[in-house]
Amino acid sequence: MSYTIRPAGPEDITALIALHKAAAAVPDGLARRPDEITQAYVERCIAGISFVAVGPDGTIWGEIHAARETVALFSHVLSSLTVAVHPDRQGRGIGSRLFEALIAHARSMQPPILRIELAAGAGNPGAIRLYERLGFQHEGRQVARGRYPDGRLEDDILMGLLL
Repeated sequence: MSYTIRPAGPEDITALIALHKAAAAVPDGLARRPDEITQAYVERCIAGISFVAVGPDGTIWGEIHAARETVALFSHVLSSLTVAVHPDRQGRGIGSRLFEALIAHARSMQPPILRIELAAGAGNPGAIRLYERLGFQHEGRQVARGRYPDGRLEDDILMGLLL
């Protein structure tokens, strides 16, 4: 099934809220819970760098966003990265293509972006494998970083990609 990748815009806000809520509702979908996906959150997402995967009918199947660090010392870094693919569309390479678009865009930015960083839940090996395939390296582990509503704790795996 074909889809296109394009920059996200304000016209996508309603669809992106629905996408992120759907992704957040499944285990290991997103760090945020569905009730934490708000219009203000999505507006902040697309204020940085954001790309969407759009199906032939105009439905948004996935989204990725990141932001340049604002402290001068770290301004060569993209962080606050999140990728969301609708649960019904996972396993079709959408996440990979969204990352490829983000990485290509980062390489063209001025002043240059030299590093992209992210954190992945240790209990999400599929996401970690995807990031490794894209060239991200393991850089550390934050022990008990995430706490689920049932009280379980999960480590975050810190990963980085040098461009």
